[in-house]
Amino acid sequence: MDQAPGSPDRPQAAHGLPSCYRHPGRETGIRCTRCERPICPECMVSASVGFQCPGCVRDGSGTGHAPAANRPRTIAGGTVAEGDPRLITKILIGINLAVFLVALIGQARVVNELILVGAWPAPPHLVLEGVADGQWYRLLTSMFLHQEIWHIAFNMLGLWWLGGPLEAALGRARYLALYLLSGLAGSALAYLLAAPTTGTLGASGAVFGLLGATAVLLRRLNYDMRPVIALLALNLLFTFNPWANISWQAHLGGLIAGTAIAFGLVHAPRERRALVQYGTCALVLAVTIGIVVARTLMLT
Repeated sequence: MDQAPGSPDRPQAAHGLPSCYRHPGRETGIRCTRCERPICPECMVSASVGFQCPGCVRDGSGTGHAPAANRPRTIAGGTVAEGDPRLITKILIGINLAVFLVALIGQARVVNELILVGAWPAPPHLVLEGVADGQWYRLLTSMFLHQEIWHIAFNMLGLWWLGGPLEAALGRARYLALYLLSGLAGSALAYLLAAPTTGTLGASGAVFGLLGATAVLLRRLNYDMRPVIALLALNLLFTFNPWANISWQAHLGGLIAGTAIAFGLVHAPRERRALVQYGTCALVLAVTIGIVVARTLMLT
């Protein structure tokens, strides 16, 4: 006899763990506190007690609406977004693709204007241009700039795989802050440690931030860490390959920032959640600005 979709007694995996009711094949030990259906991290919504599934969140308390004060939130305390759970991830991918196309059309002129560079001599008078000359916008624009198709394809696949579950788990605002601050931290470390005339571009720093955040989230949920550790080790091995033309500084900066921000987001105590979360993001931003200021003083 077929089981009803909402039945909490779903088929067990080989070693006893059930599968998420919305994502068959994803094993989980967490159940919705309201309907008792098994739910994976992407479907978990933090409630006053335990976690709830998206279906129960939409239904509220049975009347169609839950009181604002008691409305379930994500594990990081963010509001549960209605509609597309990957909206911000799709927007970020769209911006990256749009900038990629603009760079293809405008070629070197566009790349030279958006790429991260500390300071380089520009004609006709060989004056310095770059972040050290006050063009701080390059720290941000370089995060969305790619030149090779393989480069943007790899980064966008990483953003799609890692970004969707994180956006659902953290909430849109916190997820966007994580992405942007990780990318900026990666740009800042590349600006600090790379040669001032070295050009750096790509979303890899932000994606590495998402990778670090994924590890923190899985650890918070007591999930198997081996897959994400293996993925992280593989990416670090590729990053520090001496024959690869990769900015290890940007990767490392994004990874450190993303890990630190995610730790503050998911481990903040409920009674001081906003203070700890805002404080963590502000601290990472302050360190990033401090690195940029210090490097600028060294180059000017």
